[in-house]
Amino acid sequence: MTEYTDEEKRIVAYLRDSVARGEQYFRAKNIANAIGLSAKQVGTRLPRLAEKADEVDIEKWGRARSTTWRVELP
Repeated sequence: MTEYTDEEKRIVAYLRDSVARGEQYFRAKNIANAIGLSAKQVGTRLPRLAEKADEVDIEKWGRARSTTWRVELP
């Protein structure tokens, strides 16, 4: 079982619930607004979660003004 910080737990839970509702693409600032963290807090954790999260598959998808993350359930 993967160990998460409190912030990581909130991010993973939000992503899991959002993907279950049909969303696939996310930006750190939108996640941050939804769960009450800063965009920087979310943005620094997403690459680490992409490596260690078992509940969701997180992939760096594109970079325009800010990075877009593609998230799927495994």
